[in-house]
Amino acid sequence: MNENTNVRLIKSLDVTDLAGEKVMIDFETGKYFLLKGTANDIWEYIQTPISIREIKEKLLLEYNVSADECLESIISFLNNLEEYNFVSLEA
Repeated sequence: MNENTNVRLIKSLDVTDLAGEKVMIDFETGKYFLLKGTANDIWEYIQTPISIREIKEKLLLEYNVSADECLESIISFLNNLEEYNFVSLEA
């Protein structure tokens, strides 16, 4: 996975905004997830197909963080989403 990797949402979840955080429920598995901070932003960005580079560029406009740290955090979060089969990551 690198900046040229494209991210595509493959599983629709029930998402509720709660005081600036998102609560996501996967009714198939009964699991729920709490997203806050940049995870909220990334979740919003991946509602349509997008590259990791585009996500990074958007986040760097919003947050005071190095490009390397930003990319590392994006990849970590997307790896978690991929483990739960919520996204497809394509070269």
